[in-house]
Amino acid sequence: MKHLTIQNTAIPALGLGTYQARGQTAVNIVRQALELGYRHIDTAQFYANEEEVGRGIREAAVGREEVFLVTKVWPSNLDKKRFMPSVEESLRKLQSSYVDLLLIHWPHTSLPLESYLGELAKAQEQGKARFIGVSNFNISQLKRALGMGLPIITNQVEFHPLLDQSRLYHWMLDHDIALTAYSPLAQGRAADNPVLRAIGEQYGKSAAQATLRWMLQLGQVMAIPKTANPERLKENLDVFDFELSEEDMARIDELGHRGGRQVSAFHGADWD
Repeated sequence: MKHLTIQNTAIPALGLGTYQARGQTAVNIVRQALELGYRHIDTAQFYANEEEVGRGIREAAVGREEVFLVTKVWPSNLDKKRFMPSVEESLRKLQSSYVDLLLIHWPHTSLPLESYLGELAKAQEQGKARFIGVSNFNISQLKRALGMGLPIITNQVEFHPLLDQSRLYHWMLDHDIALTAYSPLAQGRAADNPVLRAIGEQYGKSAAQATLRWMLQLGQVMAIPKTANPERLKENLDVFDFELSEEDMARIDELGHRGGRQVSAFHGADWD
């Protein structure tokens, strides 16, 4: 497993997203992922599967300290009265005394950003999270977070070849913030893209594998594709035995456009 080093921290560059994984399916896919070699597991309060993710981790023959575990605070829990109790509830469900990374899931529509980022910092100070970050933040919101002196390690956003996120990506690159890509396969659309399919075929790989490889080669990008299919789980992990040429990287770069977004902006997000 390749690791990304950001702010002197090594994080597995490829992880498992668990959105929409529920019940025993969630337990099984987390356990199987860890047994295959995944070490980065992403969940959230909104996913309603933290308990199952925790069970999957415990059932795998992998120590908790080997797993980079991520969860996120939902907007309804961002006010000061709810923030810390919600984090403590997440830890109880996960049956862990800490998460490796705690994120703000979406910016709030009305609460001052500084108020809940202050609570995020407290969670880290209290040892509930080793590292902190955000999700679905635009550049102006990231500037405000950095203006508070917070050690924001990543911003988790929709990122894939069919969406032009170059402005955000390069700004984050310049400010030593890793980009964590959710919906990295464009919710299945990458698999049907003829350019990605053709590039994958050159290397004996699928379009999805070519897409994930592109991300890993960009630098300072992590990807968390979600799946409940054990075969797809293996396929997504099988991207470390080849390297895309500069020409193929450039061909994939050219696929992105502003209209490629699959996830609507909401909860205070404002794409700039």
